[in-house]
Amino acid sequence: MKETGFCEFALYALEQHFALTQKDLGADARMSAKGITFATEAWEIEGIGHLCIMKMRAFFGLMRMETVVISPTHVDMPLINIDWVKAFGNETQMVELYDTQLQPWPAECSNVFERLLERDADLPDAPGGGERWYSDILYPCSYRKRGKGLTGRLSIAAQDYIVSYVDQLADAAVCDERAKAAKVRSFATRLFDEGGPAVDQVVRLFGRPTARRLVVRHMYGADE
Repeated sequence: MKETGFCEFALYALEQHFALTQKDLGADARMSAKGITFATEAWEIEGIGHLCIMKMRAFFGLMRMETVVISPTHVDMPLINIDWVKAFGNETQMVELYDTQLQPWPAECSNVFERLLERDADLPDAPGGGERWYSDILYPCSYRKRGKGLTGRLSIAAQDYIVSYVDQLADAAVCDERAKAAKVRSFATRLFDEGGPAVDQVVRLFGRPTARRLVVRHMYGADE
């Protein structure tokens, strides 16, 4: 199955502005169990924070997932999760911006993403967007669409969100690193502790300690 390429695009876009240093994840970089394989890479973004790229393949390629997470800890920007899932022909693209701010995110910044969301208003929303523990910190300009045969269009949406986000990272105000890192750590640990379909599956496949390390440390760059 064709990949969207937005993971590689995110890495390229960040490299145009910042120095990236890849982290050694050891055996955690590629983990397989019961026909499901996770490939994970992580980088330190100099002066910004943490980047994670994860790809999952299952059922002989009938199910694929690509994920990009950028967790700013040096500048006061929202945390961003970008996920694309293709399962038995259905594609879901999500771009979630979370309020891990120390100061309010300016409206003119979020409006950029509102316009991208409005551009794809004709696409059906993905199910599962109901109330969650993080609903109060999920920005309304986040993107959640689903359909068939939409790889190209969903990839363009993801890339445009990435470009706008990276541009804002480059201009973002430096902040209190310890306070900001604590916000990211709180988000990551609660995401793991609250569980959910994806987290619960990783726990079942690899056990709780490994799953916690994968989610909290590798995905979000948070100390355990």
